[in-house]
Amino acid sequence: MTIDEIIDFVGGLGGVLAVRPAPGDGSPEISWGDVFFYHSPDGTAATTTQPFATIVTKDYPGDASSRLDRPGAFRVNVAAGREEFVRWTGRTPQGPAGEEDPGVADTVMAHPVYGSAGWLAVVDPGLRTEGALRELLRHAHRLARARHERRRGR
Repeated sequence: MTIDEIIDFVGGLGGVLAVRPAPGDGSPEISWGDVFFYHSPDGTAATTTQPFATIVTKDYPGDASSRLDRPGAFRVNVAAGREEFVRWTGRTPQGPAGEEDPGVADTVMAHPVYGSAGWLAVVDPGLRTEGALRELLRHAHRLARARHERRRGR
């Protein structure tokens, strides 16, 4: 899957705001080129809301284990929640970390930094993970929508 295919897919889930930081928009330079997905039916990003998924195109300070410094490499991060995290990793988010290599491509794994919060990640998603990633993104979107509705008192 390409970054554009992922953006198109997530954007089609409904009520999604895709934020793409770029030079001149006031965002930190480290975030330029990345994508942050929010459930936002009104099209505005709430400053108190976390994204339900992100695409990162480079290593961040303290998060270089995925080796995104390779040309064209990127990682999709998904706030999957506890149940999906256990389903995909076989352990709880707070359980001992697995032995997986966070830089392996096309594999669903615990996020190397935010796994303890129920986040999953896929580096360079391809044929092996395309269906799983779509399923996880749908699930994360449903969770974000439910949080949004609870905050709105529905």
